[in-house]
Order: sequence, then structure tokens, then C-alpha cells
Amino acid sequence: MMFEGYADHFDTEARLAILKALADETGYALPDSMITTILETFAIKRGREYVRNQLRWLEHSAGAVKLTVAGTALIAELTEPGLDHIERRRVLEGVKRPSPSRSS
Repeated sequence: MMFEGYADHFDTEARLAILKALADETGYALPDSMITTILETFAIKRGREYVRNQLRWLEHSAGAVKLTVAGTALIAELTEPGLDHIERRRVLEGVKRPSPSRSS
């Protein structure tokens, strides 16, 4: 079904954007509310629950983030596999590959 392919593509894009946002942070960590706001700047306006689902996927399926609950927030911290993907040292299935030239 074409819609499922689009949804998968959309999710891989969102996951890459999440990993890039975490990689750009000095402490490699952000709360889900901030990630939601960052994704909205890339026209990914799916809400906090969508972001939380993608974060859970990145933790459980790719090992790209470590999640910690802090009150009502979900804090995502980039892991070594996630950083390796952003820096093109490894490929994580289910996450869009970064472009060859990434400027910070």
C-alpha cells in the first residue's frame, strides 16, 4: 500500500531529525517537548505522542537513544550507535541515512 510506504519514509526522516537534534546539543540530550518543537521547524507536526513513539523506537529497535523519565518529561540522550549513524560510521536500519556532507 502506498500510504504505508509514505508513513515508513516519514518516520525514517523524523528519526534522523531527532538524532541530528540530539547530536547538536552539548550534552547530547533533550526532553521530548523540545524535540517536538524542533521537529515542527521541519514541518513534522505530529505531536508529542508521535515523538515519544519515535523515541521509544529509537531506543528499543536501534539502540540510538537512551530514555529517562523525569516527571512528565521523557528525556532522550544520544548513544554511541546514534552518534555513529549521524557521523556516517554505521547505518541504523529504520533511520534515514544522513547526507554525505553535513555542516554543523
